[in-house]
Amino acid sequence: MSTNTKATKKKVTTPKKATKKKALAKKKVIKRAKSKVKPVLNGVADIRRFFHMNETPIYFIGATNFNLLGADEWIKGFKYICHIECFDGLHPNVFSPITEVPHDEFESIEDINNYLLQHPEVKDYLKTRSNGKKAGKVMFLMFDAQTEKLARKRGLEVMFPPAKMRTFMDNKVNTNRIAEKAGVACVPNVLTKVKDYNHLCEVSKNLGTDLVIQTPFGDSGHTTFFISNEEEFKKHEKEIVKEKEVKVMKRINCRGAAIEACVTRHGTIVAPLMTELVGFKELTPYKGGWCGNEIYPDAFTEKIRKLTNKYTQLFGDQLREEGYRGYFELDFLLDQDNGEVYLGELNPRVTGASSITNAAVFALADAPLYLFHILEWMDVDYKLNIKDINARWQKQENLDSWCQLVIKHTEDTVEHVTRAPKSGIWKQYDNGHIEFSRMDTHRRAIESENEAFFLRITNVGDYLYEGADMGILVTRGRMMTDNFKLTPRAKSLIKAFHAEYSAKIVEDKRIKHMTGSLTK
Repeated sequence: MSTNTKATKKKVTTPKKATKKKALAKKKVIKRAKSKVKPVLNGVADIRRFFHMNETPIYFIGATNFNLLGADEWIKGFKYICHIECFDGLHPNVFSPITEVPHDEFESIEDINNYLLQHPEVKDYLKTRSNGKKAGKVMFLMFDAQTEKLARKRGLEVMFPPAKMRTFMDNKVNTNRIAEKAGVACVPNVLTKVKDYNHLCEVSKNLGTDLVIQTPFGDSGHTTFFISNEEEFKKHEKEIVKEKEVKVMKRINCRGAAIEACVTRHGTIVAPLMTELVGFKELTPYKGGWCGNEIYPDAFTEKIRKLTNKYTQLFGDQLREEGYRGYFELDFLLDQDNGEVYLGELNPRVTGASSITNAAVFALADAPLYLFHILEWMDVDYKLNIKDINARWQKQENLDSWCQLVIKHTEDTVEHVTRAPKSGIWKQYDNGHIEFSRMDTHRRAIESENEAFFLRITNVGDYLYEGADMGILVTRGRMMTDNFKLTPRAKSLIKAFHAEYSAKIVEDKRIKHMTGSLTK
């Protein structure tokens, strides 16, 4: 017998053994298939637990961490990467590059984000927290195609619809058309090219002579023009006639209101309606410029609350039809003469109002609105009763009272800052003077209306210029009267924080600076 006979002998398998083998193989396949099934989060409690146990690095990259302040307390592994160090290195979850590398002058928030994504210290920081080529997920206040490209290069997934879509929807003319499709009322208007003043009069003859013109893009009152005669038109003619299309509206006697919402796969979640602070000369140099918000129970009639909630859900549903998902904010105009409610504008992103939306009791009882936004990008299935959440969030007993003021430099000067207040909790005395009380990173640490949380934006060594953001002030209680005037407490606090700054006026006003807001 050959020595290889044993090795070449075929093993005979009985029918019984073959059946058993197949059954075992089938069992293994089923087991493997079961292990790939993703868990389904069932309701708010599961969603909260999911984020508290999160293992994916998540970032907010921006000029400051103001817009998503407090998100690190809800999401394990959440970090801020900021250009401006508001907390002097004391915030445990803020990373800010120490060295400033050469760069072009910043002209937008997008420029700041693109700078950060290319900064050597940021690249190294992301690598220390990366899982191979995947660095995690990221949110921005503003971003463009270049930001998206740089984020991909860093291994980051942007948790927002594409910049191209956001830009299209951010266009006020396009917003108007989306509103029309959604069945949301807008101020009587005409969307048109304006060639000159005579042409304006011709195309707007059905709107009267007192007009408001908005160009497609712009924030905080920079590109909203109030026109009632040729002289006023001439002041802004260059900005108006260069546009292919502008929104020309009938001027109404209105008050502003803001509401934030989130388009999810299960429907649109709508937060409570907030009042807006607009155009106060103590806070902003811009007529019609946003400078803060208030949220408090019974700020609006039940009729207005229901209508704005309905409009927001309709608008959110239309956004979903257009392919959008995630966080957005709507400004509403409340006509003081006839009680009508009109859409003002859309911000397809987190905004300056997001900080106050997500600090109120309704958000803490369930989850902040931004958590539902992030959930849409977390590769997990979930069930959620949108109707129940919206019903809870509209109950006035689920609101507490908060106000935030965005303090800008209102003088037409350029000044070099030599002293600036710290971020944290400040105490105000009966005589109006203030004193730094303690370091804290969260506005909910404010214990009473005698305290305020200040987030410093302009620091020692920076320059103040007309419209520069000095800081954000957050307080419990109200800062506006029922007649939409600043309260004595508001005026006193604004004056006191201005006094905490010292600066030297610079003679050469040609110092370059970024126009617009860092917060909205």
